[in-house]
Amino acid sequence: MTSLAAPGIHTASLHDGEIVEENDLGSLRRITADNLPILKNLSIKRVLLNPGAMRTPHWHANADELTYCVSGTALVSILDDGSRFSTFVLTAGQMFHAASGSLHHIENIGDDVAEFIIAFRHERPEDFGFGATLGAFSDAVLGNTYDLPSADFATIRRTTVDRKLAARVGDPVVPSGAYFKDPHKFDIEAQQPGLNYVSGNARFARDQYWPALKDISMYSLRVTEDGMREPHWHPVTAEMGYVRHGEARMTVMNPDGTLDTWNLTTGDVYFIPRAYPHHIENIGQLKQPPESLRSCPQGDWHFLIFFDQPFPADIGYRASASAYSRAVLAAAFDTHIDDLPDFPFTPADPLIVSRINPVDQ
Repeated sequence: MTSLAAPGIHTASLHDGEIVEENDLGSLRRITADNLPILKNLSIKRVLLNPGAMRTPHWHANADELTYCVSGTALVSILDDGSRFSTFVLTAGQMFHAASGSLHHIENIGDDVAEFIIAFRHERPEDFGFGATLGAFSDAVLGNTYDLPSADFATIRRTTVDRKLAARVGDPVVPSGAYFKDPHKFDIEAQQPGLNYVSGNARFARDQYWPALKDISMYSLRVTEDGMREPHWHPVTAEMGYVRHGEARMTVMNPDGTLDTWNLTTGDVYFIPRAYPHHIENIGQLKQPPESLRSCPQGDWHFLIFFDQPFPADIGYRASASAYSRAVLAAAFDTHIDDLPDFPFTPADPLIVSRINPVDQ
């Protein structure tokens, strides 16, 4: 049994996600297990910052953060344990990682809107804003902390409600060291594709190339108009994808034998539990890609795919058919051995294949 367009089971729109905060400074929208119950170990947020705005200093109590900059120019700061401080400039196509509990902020220092897609290593991440936590303690406690009179804190407007978006006063302060390399930062789109085919390519942000990653990773996957991600499964990792651009169809098989098939478009998020078989197929051509993707051929799609392991692995159908004798395959498919297709021998799965047949209707 196949159910078409099954929102609320495996997929939802991040562009229409839960509003965390939205005002003249920008917006924060998210999808967690509260909105998409199938989520486990992963959730996602979209942050838009207008020029001069910032995501104020904060930390996550139960989740590492992996952020992809879609557009704009930002200054990021991270204070790790041991008083280790980093600050760096982030531009489109670059990423940063912030460990759970590390204090960090994102500040738009450019002239255009800055957009970020943020994955968290928990289905329900918990946040603490640094400004809000000051409201938890008395003037005397804060005075003792900073070696100041308690009266110095009486005029500060304090509350335990986090002010997530704020405006910068004056010009941004960007230290010269912010343009150096930093271990928290990774320029994924500057990498050569780890896999490159006629029908698409994939770039990898995983611990093999980025040692900061301990329990999360990301693939930047592009597939051409005539390409398809072959049917496969991930034995030990869940998959959460964000459609940055394009139109695709996904099918997932559930353990009870039911199928979910639905169409994806720009801004959609999907989630696949570990070891569930699934595939993604390009089904259409957009009339015009967004401004930030004008270099992408029309009809291609671009996915940001996050995993809950630092080095995800998969098993594909092409290699699976090569792993067994034709007699075993005939028994598995309950068919005569002479009726089996002539499966090509595939010692290593290609990840992306060409779509030589028309799209199923």
